[in-house]
Amino acid sequence: MTSFVPRSAEGWRDPFSMYADLRDTDPAHHVVDGNYWVLSRHADVIEAARDTETFSSAQGLTFTYDDLASVGLDEIAPMVFLDPPDHTEFRRLVARGFTPRQVTSIEPEVREFVISRIQALCASSGDGANGGGRGGGGGNRDIVAELLKPLPTMVVGHYLGVPVEDRSSFDGWVEQIVGASATGNIFDAMETVAQVIEYFTALVETRRVSPGEDVISELVQAGDGAAVDPMRILGFAFTMMTGGNDTSTGMLSVGLELLSQHREQWRLLVDQPDLIPNAVTELLRLSSPVQGLARTTTRDIELHEKVIPADTKVLLLYASANRDPRQFGPTAADLDVTRPPGPILTFGHGAHYCLGAAAARLMGRVVLEELTARCPDFTVDGNNGRFSAGHFVRWYESLPFDPHGYNLDSH
Repeated sequence: MTSFVPRSAEGWRDPFSMYADLRDTDPAHHVVDGNYWVLSRHADVIEAARDTETFSSAQGLTFTYDDLASVGLDEIAPMVFLDPPDHTEFRRLVARGFTPRQVTSIEPEVREFVISRIQALCASSGDGANGGGRGGGGGNRDIVAELLKPLPTMVVGHYLGVPVEDRSSFDGWVEQIVGASATGNIFDAMETVAQVIEYFTALVETRRVSPGEDVISELVQAGDGAAVDPMRILGFAFTMMTGGNDTSTGMLSVGLELLSQHREQWRLLVDQPDLIPNAVTELLRLSSPVQGLARTTTRDIELHEKVIPADTKVLLLYASANRDPRQFGPTAADLDVTRPPGPILTFGHGAHYCLGAAAARLMGRVVLEELTARCPDFTVDGNNGRFSAGHFVRWYESLPFDPHGYNLDSH
């Protein structure tokens, strides 16, 4: 019988065979070393995500007990660690900044950023600057460093109202906090959390005096007769940083690897750009950047002829659920950009459905639109890419990119 083994760094090359074995042989799996359970089938994961009364987020989202206090997050209580009704009320406040209109308004800035980064990636001295043709060549460019990591940092910074000159700090903070879950280097994570709290405490005070058009300003200025707890604002900023950076990078980097591997699917997008929005959903399903998050049971649960005790951590394997043939059919593991959209769990489900889902889809769509138009023959080299450390988010921290030419006629 397969055992669940947490993955990190190069261990992320192929977790999917393990997931398939768990789904088939032990869908409610007990990990003795650590005393947590793992759910791997779509039906079980989506029901647990929906049932916030039974599967609580209040004790943290990793399979480590007392993980909030260990890195100093127990005081600021990020939104993802709140259960209804507290979560519902606070989400109502922050959701004002994530309306369809707000997301649409950032598209020109996102597109300009993507185009400039693709142009820089494809440019090489002496190559292909002849108007009306195709130019550029050679590999050895890192699309993560040049585009896929800076892009979500820019978007998250935009929503939080962080000055442009400060946004590069996000990457280091996020990597240290997420990486601590794999390395056990808790003291480094505590120091980083302290830096994040200090930075956003100052930003909150700045926005109190000089509000801008961002979510933090809206929270600081929120009326309804009562001020929003500053610690809740800090918790929201922390959620945005950790939930919006490496996750979007994971969707984009793994998604481009999949399209590079399956050229017939990529050619469909080049020839039929109207398929791109649907393709983004399919890439979200297969990439599942957040491979899984944990909840804590509030009562005993009987599932698959086993009993999961109360006060026990349960890991919801979103990535496994997203490839479950019981939900998505016999081709569940295959990339199909024409696949009808289904109930994917990439953004979670129910009360904790990701607020940034529309922004993530926007980034995915714009990147694919510009690459199909400007670099229709691109490839990425996953074999020489490097996965990041961390047990919960699967993403390339470096990925070699070769444009194989550049379409100078694109507008």
